[in-house]
Amino acid sequence: MSAVTTNPASKAASKESAVAEESECPYPGPLRLMAVHAHPDDESSKGAATMARYARENVDVMVCTLTGGERGDILNKAMERPDVRSDLARVRRAEMNRAREILGVQQRFLGFVDSGLPEGDPLPPLPDGCFALQPLDVAAAPLVQAVREFRPHVMLSYDESGGYPHPDHVKTHQVTVEAFEAAADPDRYAGCGEPWQPLKLYYFVSFHRARFTALHEEMLRRGLESPYADRLTRLDEMDGSRREWEITTRVPCGEYFEIRDQALIAHATQIDPTSSWFSCPLDAQRAAWPTEDYHLARSLVDTEKPEDDLFAGVRERARL
Repeated sequence: MSAVTTNPASKAASKESAVAEESECPYPGPLRLMAVHAHPDDESSKGAATMARYARENVDVMVCTLTGGERGDILNKAMERPDVRSDLARVRRAEMNRAREILGVQQRFLGFVDSGLPEGDPLPPLPDGCFALQPLDVAAAPLVQAVREFRPHVMLSYDESGGYPHPDHVKTHQVTVEAFEAAADPDRYAGCGEPWQPLKLYYFVSFHRARFTALHEEMLRRGLESPYADRLTRLDEMDGSRREWEITTRVPCGEYFEIRDQALIAHATQIDPTSSWFSCPLDAQRAAWPTEDYHLARSLVDTEKPEDDLFAGVRERARL
């Protein structure tokens, strides 16, 4: 192979041009995506194929997990063992690390304690010191710092209901909105790093009627027993009490569904690999609903809806 030589004058001119270009662009560097979740395993059940796709397209992807999942149930009976139960926090961190590797993303725990899901009538009080009881500024500070350090262009999290009424999910929504709005203000959260303004905030729209209906009909078309009939019945029984968010953005990611499932199975205390969660064949899923879906909640860039890219409007602002 022949050597490549560079004219020093041309090299200097190129460097000067690059400096000028960077000074004109407020968002230099690679595209960055941050997903904010309440517990380990949430990242693998909501938006995981999207993250796997973008990570493999050289987008920097960060998962921020607000709690350690210490008070979660062991939902896979095969993992109901004394060694697991006695140190669930450690086990769930190890599971998260494996899922992170599978997805190809970065991940950090933000240090709060799982609130648990209160059950009963009346509901028992939440445990002292848990995440859901933290004042908003205390709960948001670690995420503001993470935003200022990682500098995401796009953030993902839950809607105002939390996706379902778990107190940690609701709090995660509140904290994410606070961080999105406060991270760029130098007068707020002093000591949490240099200000940074994310450009777009999305809510997950993962478990919605149209998707379940399409998967159900595809299973029946193939002569397979559908696991979605009961779920559709439960949605009907809710009689419109559950808000259906407008889907503004559908990210094609069907080829990454297998990676999504591998990451989910890595959370062995939470996921039984023989459960109905995996009863719909991947090719049926790709045929019926090959996207993961989102609601654009905040945007500081111009974009046309519907979108098929979380970075629509951002790519024009960020120098790759």
